[in-house]
Amino acid sequence: VLQSKTQKPVRFEISEGTRTSVMKWMEDPLMVGSEYLWPGRFHERLHISTRQYARIVRNWVSSIGLEVTAYGTHSMRRTKVTQIYKKTGNLRAVQLLLGHTKMDSTVRYLGVELEDALAISEAIEI
Repeated sequence: VLQSKTQKPVRFEISEGTRTSVMKWMEDPLMVGSEYLWPGRFHERLHISTRQYARIVRNWVSSIGLEVTAYGTHSMRRTKVTQIYKKTGNLRAVQLLLGHTKMDSTVRYLGVELEDALAISEAIEI
């Protein structure tokens, strides 16, 4: 996947269940000849818009009974890397997963504070 801001490739992983679902979707007759995984509904649109994607996410969140204002397309991107950071304290791993070139960007993105860094440091005894 190319990051939209930098046009640099960013690697990502998907679960086996997601991989199976995507493979099944790609075999659907509607997908034949499409170069996009989620084609647009109209011929002049090659793929769904960011607005359509936001509506899909909002409907998913609503359908499982969560508050739609608490979740969005960007917060979904942030969720996994936030959990990785909380469990490991590994900012470099998060930086790589997000495709950030500067650690400062990653620190700001996660909202890492001095207290977080000190807590991680105190947890490791040398």
